[in-house]
Amino acid sequence: MYPWIAKLASCVNDREMKEPPKGYETVFQTKHRDECLESRLVLVAMGIAVQMEHQDARWFLFVKRDDLEVATSELDSYRRENPDRSRQRTAAVPIYSGAVTGVFVYAATIVLVSVLNAQRALGQEWLWAGRMHAGSVMAGQWWRTVTALTLHLDAEHLISNLLFGAVFGFLAGRVLGGGVAWLAIVIAGAMGNFLNAVVQAPNHTSIGASTAVFAALGVIVSHAIRPRASVEQKTLMRWSPLIGGVLLLSLTGIGGERTDVVAHLTGFLAGLLIGWAGCRFPNQWLASHKLQSLAGLGTMAIVVSSWIIGLIKAAG
Repeated sequence: MYPWIAKLASCVNDREMKEPPKGYETVFQTKHRDECLESRLVLVAMGIAVQMEHQDARWFLFVKRDDLEVATSELDSYRRENPDRSRQRTAAVPIYSGAVTGVFVYAATIVLVSVLNAQRALGQEWLWAGRMHAGSVMAGQWWRTVTALTLHLDAEHLISNLLFGAVFGFLAGRVLGGGVAWLAIVIAGAMGNFLNAVVQAPNHTSIGASTAVFAALGVIVSHAIRPRASVEQKTLMRWSPLIGGVLLLSLTGIGGERTDVVAHLTGFLAGLLIGWAGCRFPNQWLASHKLQSLAGLGTMAIVVSSWIIGLIKAAG
């Protein structure tokens, strides 16, 4: 049996394989969209009717039962005639759902907090209650590392973080899923604020989602530099995402008299660390709607509970 046919046979025996439509059989499945598109093109060129579907982070090709033997033979022949092309292909990155929802919730959250802060809701000075004050954080007021991520000085500050946060958050959501990505971003952002408090003077204060924004950039970079099986890359190409991330950090995260450069740097470094852990979750985990929903709810619980504690402490 040819190796390619053996691979197809193992796919057919996969317990998690998607059930083909009535009258069709599964001829091919893969985690990589580009590989599936290429195989579909081969079959279409031979006049074989084929259906392509995506489910649980895998791509499937279905052909009519009468065409299965011919389709299998054509794909096997193509792979044997193009071995170099198969080895040199860059593995496609699985795309997960929830990225748009995650960005929407992020935007709604920081806009809502800005409105509540402007109106001094509940009779509280939200800026004073939630800012990252290094001395207070080191004294045990950990919630400030989270609440500070949702506060902004003015409309310009808010809009800037809305735009950059939406872009980086969307990209992170595509590679980790909306719930897991934003849980990673919030944890990394809080970690970045804590590290900032550690190295700064006790009277240092900081607010803004930018620490989380650069944490999201770190998550994306960490995912991009993750080594992947069957992908041959030169050293410079392998580390180019990190180089690009550092350049982007230097271009957008440094400058301006009110810019907290240390917070941006610590957020980015924390994002690299948390992203390194997150991108090693199994694909079936990240493809789970239940896991993504739980992660999203957990993220909101962290933010809401931090604000509740902060406001209660400030009122007392």
